[in-house]
Amino acid sequence: MAGVGSAVRRLYLSVYNWAVFFGWAQVLYYAVTTLLESGHEAVYAAVERPLQFAQTAAFLEILHGLVGLVRSPVSATLPQIGSRLFLTWGILWSFPETHSHILVTSLVISWSITEIIRYSFFGMKEAFGFAPSWLLWLSTFMVLYPTGISSEVGLIYIALPYMKASEKYCLRMPNKWNFSFDFFYASILSLAVYVPGSPHMFTYMLAQRKKALAKAKAA
Repeated sequence: MAGVGSAVRRLYLSVYNWAVFFGWAQVLYYAVTTLLESGHEAVYAAVERPLQFAQTAAFLEILHGLVGLVRSPVSATLPQIGSRLFLTWGILWSFPETHSHILVTSLVISWSITEIIRYSFFGMKEAFGFAPSWLLWLSTFMVLYPTGISSEVGLIYIALPYMKASEKYCLRMPNKWNFSFDFFYASILSLAVYVPGSPHMFTYMLAQRKKALAKAKAA
């Protein structure tokens, strides 16, 4: 029974990783072709659907960690996926005024290249039991993580005036819940979290890469 459970787990994770891989491959393809043909102003419209699919599917990784399907700690997975879902739905989808900015292009290209490498690595490991060593060495996050984070911060900042003017997602007193919420100030708080959070995540990812390379070398 343990062997059957392990096989089902590997099959599920293989399908999941390859499905999300193809989602991010679509994002990159549409982003690059649209950028070359129509300019950065048209990139978001071209990538919106596959971007929303690929990024929202990552929510399952939090559940994978919670139920023990993967070893990744939820404490590391949750903030990264949470921030990306916030950008995907809370900023880009919610405030169309951001769509024509060039930071959208740098964001989706940074995210998609990083995720194509990551999901193909894990997809191969689950499907075949191994992954090419060059995928392990191909740590583009050392460049693309800073560009992605910078784009995230920039887009949140750009959206702030539209949040304040529209009061979207705000809950004012009085109400039956006796609770008040301001999306504008919550977004400012999220910007503040990026200051200590980004270096911490980058350091964590470097440490994980070092451990993975050491393990591969020992094997």
